[in-house]
Amino acid sequence: MNKLLVSTTVNGDPQQFLCDPDTSLLDALREEMDLTGSKEGCGSGDCGACTVVLDGKMVCACLVLAPEAEGRQVSTIEGVAEGGQLHPIQRQFLEHGALQCGFCTPGFIVASKALLDHNPEPSETEVRYWLAGNLCRCTGYDKIVRAVMDAAAELRQDRRTAA
Repeated sequence: MNKLLVSTTVNGDPQQFLCDPDTSLLDALREEMDLTGSKEGCGSGDCGACTVVLDGKMVCACLVLAPEAEGRQVSTIEGVAEGGQLHPIQRQFLEHGALQCGFCTPGFIVASKALLDHNPEPSETEVRYWLAGNLCRCTGYDKIVRAVMDAAAELRQDRRTAA
């Protein structure tokens, strides 16, 4: 199979890598760019462990072919923290104990950040709906939902303080 050269931007940084046409974006992130935060749970888009944001939309990286990232913007769990500081969603996950084994956590955090970027004032129902594509077998969902709700409140407060 002929390798393809893919040029993309990942977490704000230009990236180039070679891959086979059938390489998943998840495999390219993990194997070509050493961004191992996104996990492969199911390989069929059912668990959300590999959730990334592609041009502003949440996708399961296991279902996207790496060549589809050509010229596009990809955001992963490694890009959530800013300036060496945890993002409020990461901090709230820790404070609420919204993780146990941690396998699903990167996907939940990326999905939660995407929600708060899309809607900074979600209701609990909206949070539960938005995160429905992410599965957790250890923690349960209440701590995760509480973490997202408190992160949303923290972000709103930060915006008010900055204004």
